[in-house]
Amino acid sequence: MNTLESIREALPGYARDLQLNLGSVLSAAGAPGLSERQIWAVALASASASRNADFTRRLQTLAAQHLDAAHVSAAHAAAALMAMNNVYYRFLHLVEDEEYAKLPARLRMSVIGNPGIAKADFELLSLAVSAINGCGSCVAAHERVLRQHGLEREAVQSAVRIAATVHAVARVLEMSGGEQLAQAAA
Repeated sequence: MNTLESIREALPGYARDLQLNLGSVLSAAGAPGLSERQIWAVALASASASRNADFTRRLQTLAAQHLDAAHVSAAHAAAALMAMNNVYYRFLHLVEDEEYAKLPARLRMSVIGNPGIAKADFELLSLAVSAINGCGSCVAAHERVLRQHGLEREAVQSAVRIAATVHAVARVLEMSGGEQLAQAAA
């Protein structure tokens, strides 16, 4: 059976903090400022960005109980788009040559204009994935837009805490070969 508890139990003993954090951050009490839909959309986008396909599939099964098809699609779209944007904009930041920023990006990003969900929610997903991918420019830009949309700092922090925890769980499960996750799901 695929449950949040089975994923938590699949984590090795050394990752006890992750077991506890995963149970906490995916709840309304553990993610202040976010709705249940935002919590699970951020979790799914973060799992998708983690590059652990088995974990992402399992988390999507759980998230689908809280999300409609548009939010599932948007979570994957945010992870896909930020995989590209975070590399490009991190380059612009790191190269230390302002002339590159003056050149057109010439990268298609139409999903940002029409994500299929509220734009603020898509920004939240993009922020979480950008934090995972380590693009400071994108993190700053998405945080700024979220604050302009009226999101409180505590909500922004909640999204990044979810991203950090989900990403860490995905990595630990990947390192352990996923056998424990498969056994826990059986």
